[in-house]
Amino acid sequence: MENIILTKEDKIATLSINRPKYKNALNGETYEEFGIAIEDVKNDSDIRVLIITGEGESFCSGLDLNYAGSIKDLSKTEFMKTLKKLQNIFAFEQIDKPVISAVKGYALGNGCDIVLASDFSIAAENAKFSMAYTNLGLIPDLGGTFRLPRLVGVNKAKEIILTGESVDANYAYEIGMINRVVPNDKLMEETMAFAKKLAKRAPIALSLAKMAINNGLGVTLQSSLDNEVYMQNICLQSKDVIEAMMAFFEKREPNFTGN
Repeated sequence: MENIILTKEDKIATLSINRPKYKNALNGETYEEFGIAIEDVKNDSDIRVLIITGEGESFCSGLDLNYAGSIKDLSKTEFMKTLKKLQNIFAFEQIDKPVISAVKGYALGNGCDIVLASDFSIAAENAKFSMAYTNLGLIPDLGGTFRLPRLVGVNKAKEIILTGESVDANYAYEIGMINRVVPNDKLMEETMAFAKKLAKRAPIALSLAKMAINNGLGVTLQSSLDNEVYMQNICLQSKDVIEAMMAFFEKREPNFTGN
């Protein structure tokens, strides 16, 4: 792959968009490679956490407008097929591992959608976020209208989406759009430290807790409680629970295997 760099170390995968000359704008090849990398991470049982970032000075400046022209010329059927494929690639809720966005510089349009779809987002002080679709006569199309209101509330989401204006990292943090703001030169260090903390946790529990939270957003309390009972039973059958108890009594760090 040329437009995506995927590295793996210490149970953590790092997916980096590699088009720094274009502020990591997404073209057809990049979307395709992004999807391949995501499937790789999904299917790798040794990987427990995924970090998404960008090479150079920006995270992702969104859709490459040169590629946008080719999409516009597709038939209605082909356009809908293409867009649904992209939506599926960026549905990080379907990844049974925590996903962290490490954001620097611009996170615009589809780039901002990547941030919203992530479980956690850590931003450098110089990060800028924008759902810039209306500036182009468009609306968010990778789940932004669903995810942003759930993070920041309906009114703030409408302000950000309808104006298309950018917000800085501190404001994004204040309204709950992202998790943390860190110094520019500490972004990957802080992100990796957080990823390593997650990677030490029991993989089955992490996966099911993520699923339970996501599933609970659109159901009744009773349905959510029933779901917790079902998932907790799965956790209790795992060897990781026994390992956690032994580690507690032996006063050591647990070594979770995901079994």
